[in-house]
Amino acid sequence: MKNKCIKNIYLILSLWLLTATIYADEQEKNMTIEPHKFYNTFMPILATNPTYGTMYGVAASSGIYLGDIATTKMSNIAATATYTSKHQKLFTLKGTGYSENNEWMILGDARLFYTSQSTYGLGTGPLPNGDKQSDSTYDKDAQLMDFDMYRIHLTGLKQIKPSFYIGLGYKYDKYSNIIDTDLNLSEEGKHLTSHYIYSMAHGFDTDSYTLSGVSLDAIYDTRDNVSNPYTGRYAYASFSYYPEFLGSDKKSSTLWLEYRDYYSMDKQDPRKLLALWSYANFVTSGDMPYMDLPAVGWDQYGRSGRAYTQGRFRGEDIFYTELEYRIPLKLSKKHPKRYGMTLFANVTSTSDKARDQKLFDYLEPAAGIGFRIMVNEQSRANIAIDYAVGVNGKGSVYLNINEAF
Repeated sequence: MKNKCIKNIYLILSLWLLTATIYADEQEKNMTIEPHKFYNTFMPILATNPTYGTMYGVAASSGIYLGDIATTKMSNIAATATYTSKHQKLFTLKGTGYSENNEWMILGDARLFYTSQSTYGLGTGPLPNGDKQSDSTYDKDAQLMDFDMYRIHLTGLKQIKPSFYIGLGYKYDKYSNIIDTDLNLSEEGKHLTSHYIYSMAHGFDTDSYTLSGVSLDAIYDTRDNVSNPYTGRYAYASFSYYPEFLGSDKKSSTLWLEYRDYYSMDKQDPRKLLALWSYANFVTSGDMPYMDLPAVGWDQYGRSGRAYTQGRFRGEDIFYTELEYRIPLKLSKKHPKRYGMTLFANVTSTSDKARDQKLFDYLEPAAGIGFRIMVNEQSRANIAIDYAVGVNGKGSVYLNINEAF
């Protein structure tokens, strides 16, 4: 079984490398950068992921300047349509847009999932049964849930000072057709899951729930590129309020704080840099549905927590930080900018108020290495191949378009 898995991973990586190289050669034929022109990257999806298993489908990323290139940042939108070996169907559409002269900034995140996912309770550190999170296997403590998810997040921000934006957003999440497969309410063999216990304690339906609300947002953004920055900073604060009159099952609010920075390590080659990403998400009032609680891997692009399955660590509060060293590889004289590699490490901490487990009581680290192929120099679109390992010893391979952050 293990040898078969290794062969499948090797086959997937080989196909991706071949496809990426051919596509990069085609893209290089047109190197002219012009405003109001789409710079597209299309790639077949053949990937392995701890959350979804083997994934098949298509991914597309497109960059465009909506104004003068000298005064307007490139907008980027990415879409995926995938089917997995676990019979899941996943559709996403996400992007960041800048109007002419960067006067307006638009953030979008739309998802349609017919899927399943394991959850592991709340908090990092010891589990309720006394086991350590990092020592547990995915099978031992996993609680599988089937569900459908519909998400629409849209935020519009106005630039009030250079690189500083303030705006409003609307956020809608709907989880339905939830099947808690490990739940057993019969007296014989009774087994209560973390999702059921939390939902009952906080007054939520265990079959479906809705989160609908508005947000007040502020962003400081000096990055030179959205999908693959070489320099600049990004700071984002968002306070979201989910009232019942907008459709939420229960009233609640959250605060999202995020910071990214890119430090040049070589004046001659901007691709050699140290990148930092940190975010925190807090439930500031009320009660949120279990699946909407802050969790690793549920950021806008789903790129946090490499080494762990999406939602592996969940709680009323979460802190996440990641450091990545990006190194250019001059493997080809003809294509000196095409190849690169990364070394990265991340740490996650979540809370569980029911067990009086606070943020930073326990940390869950991971580390990994990645290979990059730049397939579109105009938009800096990369094919990213990463391998990450958590402290539980589990390794995972990730294949994506563009950098993780």
